[in-house]
Amino acid sequence: MRIHLQNPVDDPLFDFSRAMWDAAVSRAPDTGDHIVTIGRAADDFAAAMTEAQALICDVSVINTQFPCLAPRLKLLFVTNAGLDRLAPFDWLPPGVILMNNRGTHAVKSGEFGIMAVLMLANRVPEMVTHQRAGRWHKLWGVVVTRQPITIVGLGSLGGAVARHAAAFGMAVTGVRANPSPHPHCVQVVGTDGLDGALPGTSFLVLACPLTDATRGLIDRRRLELLPEGAGVVNIGRGELIDQNALCDRLDAGQLSGAVLDVFDPEPIPPGHRLWTTRNLIISPHTAADDPATYNPISLDLFFENLCAWRDGRPLPNRYDIARGY
Repeated sequence: MRIHLQNPVDDPLFDFSRAMWDAAVSRAPDTGDHIVTIGRAADDFAAAMTEAQALICDVSVINTQFPCLAPRLKLLFVTNAGLDRLAPFDWLPPGVILMNNRGTHAVKSGEFGIMAVLMLANRVPEMVTHQRAGRWHKLWGVVVTRQPITIVGLGSLGGAVARHAAAFGMAVTGVRANPSPHPHCVQVVGTDGLDGALPGTSFLVLACPLTDATRGLIDRRRLELLPEGAGVVNIGRGELIDQNALCDRLDAGQLSGAVLDVFDPEPIPPGHRLWTTRNLIISPHTAADDPATYNPISLDLFFENLCAWRDGRPLPNRYDIARGY
């Protein structure tokens, strides 16, 4: 198979290299022999796509290079999990199988998510607010054991946070479209059960994909259902939550704090109220990615899907455009 890897133009930390490819091949010896090209410039892409049967690239390449002439393309593996930025997908050539790299982010996101919860439990966002003001103001945190936590989304991100939270002895409620049991949750409810879960939670973690069903899921009304002193973490998408309503609740002291990794828009514009909202920690969309492991794990997933495609099995990372994940 002819496989092309196209590197992003302006994000060298996440470049693919020949050594990286060779190392991935050594971990997956049963994938066959392939003709592989790696490019960065638009000319590299155009030349490779005349023959490429599989393409590995990130969202930025899709946005800048598609639609394109790709007469032999069969597989498109995008090295991002959330592909909502690529909607409405009219750029996708007919018959091409679209995949994401769901699973790549699990370890890093799980660690970041539980770190954020522990920061909230120990009132670190409020400590930072006092530090900026030059105030010596003692604060005491709580032990998280037996504390109630609600995690919206139990995929690779939310599931990893749930595993860590359960290990700390927290009482984990999961929220997802299909409310089937989860090994690290004491209960799982559907989205229609979210209103019932919020009043009893100390920590709310958003880790679901952005779809038509989840856009604006945590609106002002639902934020007001949270008890006074609750904390909020968002590692999903900025559009999941009403940012202005969240800032209002934080500035009024009704929530203990928030740790946000995603925003609407990104990057946050200068002068935006998020920069000065009290008891808020801003992470610039870096929670899920480790440059040292991101591409190697993505390539391992690509080979797993390539073998499934070759053998006529379902592709574990096939992206369902209708569902949005």
